[in-house]
Amino acid sequence: MPITNFGGLLNFAEEIEKQDMAFYNSVADNQDMSDLCDLFQGFAKDCKKNIVHILRTRRENVTEMILEPIRDFFRKPFVLEAQNDKEMDRAQILDYSKKLETRAIDYYTEGAVKIKALPEVAQALKLARKKRIAHTTKLSGIQYKTGRKKEKFL
Repeated sequence: MPITNFGGLLNFAEEIEKQDMAFYNSVADNQDMSDLCDLFQGFAKDCKKNIVHILRTRRENVTEMILEPIRDFFRKPFVLEAQNDKEMDRAQILDYSKKLETRAIDYYTEGAVKIKALPEVAQALKLARKKRIAHTTKLSGIQYKTGRKKEKFL
């Protein structure tokens, strides 16, 4: 499905953030991931902040939303099927988390380019991307090996 306007771009960003926030909240409650509970709670809080910022951006730029069309931008490359962390082992949770972050970074990067005619909106997407890059950095600092129960967060 194509994203053809400003509203569609921010609506899908909100969907991404809600999906990721739900996953991170669930992981934070997962007993097998208790040593990383604070990390995943922080990720969920960042998703919530991104939603608030996206909604505020949409409200503040509502008059421009009708005027600025978007071309050649599709949802499909950014759609990930929701996963249940309770059916995943630790390595799978961490790998899926990295996929979520990469997906969000890619979406916000491409979205900012597509909506560059509205600098306030592009800036909002760049801010969300910046938080997601920080998440990726934190995730890459987690060392894990299959078969081990305890990993270290560096």
